Amino acid sequence: MNKTINFGRLRRFWKPVRDPLRLTALLYLREALVEERYEECAELVSWALKFGANPAEIQNLLEDVRRKPQA
Repeated sequence: MNKTINFGRLRRFWKPVRDPLRLTALLYLREALVEERYEECAELVSWALKFGANPAEIQNLLEDVRRKPQA
């Protein structure tokens, strides 16, 4: 007998989390990257992780192609 996937359980797993502290930490990180304040980024990344940010979210911010550091 083949097992079926319980979609109700998966839907709960994929539900986006809207934690205001996590979103604020990610927003501050994005602003620091845009304004090229790189000395603050390490601390902001640690705060975002403490508040529940996914490492993939932080990686996406760090690799954003729209952000072009000036040489």
